[in-house]
Amino acid sequence: MPRLAVKPKPDTVPSLRLAHDASRKPDKGRTIWIDLDNSPHVPFFAPIIEELEKSGHSVLVTARDCFQVCELADLLRVKYHRVGRHYGKNTIWKLTGLCWRALQLIPDVLRCKPQLALSHGSRSQLVVANLLRIPSVTVADYEFAKIWALVRPTWVITPEIIPSEKVQCSANRVLKYPGIKEDVYVPRFNPDSSIPETLGLATSTDIMALIRPPATEAHYHRPESDELFAAVLNYLGSKPHVKMILLPRNERQAADIRSKWVALFAKGQMLIPNSVVNGLDLIWYSDLVISGGGTMNREAAALGVPVYSIFRGEIGAVDRYLASAGRLTLIERPEEVASKLILTKRTRAHTADHRQNGALSTIVEHVETILSQAD
Repeated sequence: MPRLAVKPKPDTVPSLRLAHDASRKPDKGRTIWIDLDNSPHVPFFAPIIEELEKSGHSVLVTARDCFQVCELADLLRVKYHRVGRHYGKNTIWKLTGLCWRALQLIPDVLRCKPQLALSHGSRSQLVVANLLRIPSVTVADYEFAKIWALVRPTWVITPEIIPSEKVQCSANRVLKYPGIKEDVYVPRFNPDSSIPETLGLATSTDIMALIRPPATEAHYHRPESDELFAAVLNYLGSKPHVKMILLPRNERQAADIRSKWVALFAKGQMLIPNSVVNGLDLIWYSDLVISGGGTMNREAAALGVPVYSIFRGEIGAVDRYLASAGRLTLIERPEEVASKLILTKRTRAHTADHRQNGALSTIVEHVETILSQAD
């Protein structure tokens, strides 16, 4: 595993606080800028922020107002500066929105003067970091994500199972951590026993299927994922003993689903939560998970919940690893929906497995070491 030569500084200042005002620097720390660009980034960075602050660092957190990023940050009590929004699927608008958000981020960055920019692939952050010559770190778990010249990070941190040669960065700038991204925060999870009652499912004996639609506005989206999504809803809709909880990515997608499957909503066989709910809680209380993305699939795998992927973009090394280990089932054609989905009640433990595998500590160690080399 490639590692940096210099070890992290041993000084630590114990603290359980999340991100605070980054304009006030601690005496023995540096300022680190974390940008939350998409909803999976919020639970991922929450423990990283805590660990960095324990080491005395100040953390500036910016968040894009889309895909429930800000709502999740509020739920997890992560303090942030709300900056920018999503500009839709059109490529021209995407590029315009990326540049405009980069301009919106600059005032916070100039005021707080971070020594390091850290994200899980925020292009707007990388534009600003490269323009202002701020060293940048991208934590990435999908090797097929597009990286443009102006958004190329200084360092990349990936799971060990992704070959370094597949990462679009110099090999000596690629660092590794054990396990998968979800191992950073899933071991901290404690199920909220009120969730079934909140959703009106406390006394239900039906099979609960949690479903995440495909990311239709993402650059990696393929129409085949939409076909699989429709096949899943139609098949499960024909099973009266199955209830579906849908987690649309935005209001536009929610409205589209409601208009196409009116009867299932009317019968109460399909529901969309009225407010933001911790995704791990929903996974924990489900009997199976089906997703057109990546994070929820891997969260389910980390929690030991049966999970099926209807993602039809290029399958990354992490998902191939989980599939080969029997922790994830790939559905590739509509006719496989009926043959591969196993509709049974799940026996769950009273609590989740809290064992750590070193993913969190290794990522924080890499960030500390990069900071120490920047001195």
